[in-house]
Amino acid sequence: MALIDCPSCNKKISDKTDTCQHCGFNLGKATDEDIVRKQQLNRFKKLNSIQTQSMIAMLLFVAGFAFMYWGGARQDELQYNIAVLMSVVGFIWYIVNRIRILIIKRFSS
Repeated sequence: MALIDCPSCNKKISDKTDTCQHCGFNLGKATDEDIVRKQQLNRFKKLNSIQTQSMIAMLLFVAGFAFMYWGGARQDELQYNIAVLMSVVGFIWYIVNRIRILIIKRFSS
């Protein structure tokens, strides 16, 4: 008995079982085409989630930038420091998400 990854939820299951105890995916009746389709759907959902996070990060960056320059705060005020922090966090978060998307697209088959 060996452990394999469930094509639906990617959790470890026994190769002897017909259904995944975690998500209920029926391995016994699933064809190879069904398994590939489920894996592609999971990849699409993951990419969509990361792209949504990228959009939120971009909005955070733009909002911080707008508060920094058009908010009327001076450099020694708390509002200015918060705006700079928002811009930096948004920018770094956006770059990290873009790298995650690149890795998923490059290394998944």
